[in-house]
Amino acid sequence: MWFRKHELTFKMQLFFDPALTATDTVFSFDKEESKHIIKVLRKKDGDILHVTNGLGYLFTTIITLASEKNCTVKITKAELQNPMKYRLHLAVAPTKMNDRFEWFLEKATEIGIHEITPILCEHAERKHINLDRLEKVIASAMKQSNQCYLPKLNPLTPYNAFVKEEREGLLFVAHCEETARFSLKSKLLPKLDTTILIGPEGDFSAAEIQAALQQQYQPITLGSSRLRTETAALAACHSVAFINE
Repeated sequence: MWFRKHELTFKMQLFFDPALTATDTVFSFDKEESKHIIKVLRKKDGDILHVTNGLGYLFTTIITLASEKNCTVKITKAELQNPMKYRLHLAVAPTKMNDRFEWFLEKATEIGIHEITPILCEHAERKHINLDRLEKVIASAMKQSNQCYLPKLNPLTPYNAFVKEEREGLLFVAHCEETARFSLKSKLLPKLDTTILIGPEGDFSAAEIQAALQQQYQPITLGSSRLRTETAALAACHSVAFINE
């Protein structure tokens, strides 16, 4: 993904609106965000706000109308932030408890990830997700961690459909079967696209593992401990980020 947090050397509060473009000169926040900016944060005319569109741009703006219903700003600078040198795509089975999957999305966004696909597996604990809510979790984590690239969250996708899609770079399937597996850290390489499959609490079925292997996914382990789905996914995310430091 893309944006390294240490490139922002100043402390700031970041706002988000996907409608912003690099050619815009003025912008108005919606009613909910306007009320938060003016009533809660007590911002006023002439104050500076920083906004991103989630596509890499950091906008420096100045408030010209401090209205709780329609806070309007003038855009004084639009800077495209440097992308990260690798792309990470995690395909993860949603957990039974929503809050655990939301925690994973939040922390993965903070660490750095490009794309997330919830996958529907044979041993699925959850067969439906609230995509709108999960997207809000990711957007909030992006703002909190001062990043300017919003990770892409895909709809819930059947496992077999996902593994059959052609992908570039490194492909891994993490599972707990007592068969030949490699440690993830021994197979990772920096600056490469990486896709990792993480299964449900009941693990991938034998047929699912075989389907991934047939599509050239390499079998991996994330350590000797048996990890929860969200822990395994976050460990994989951090491993890829670490190898790219």
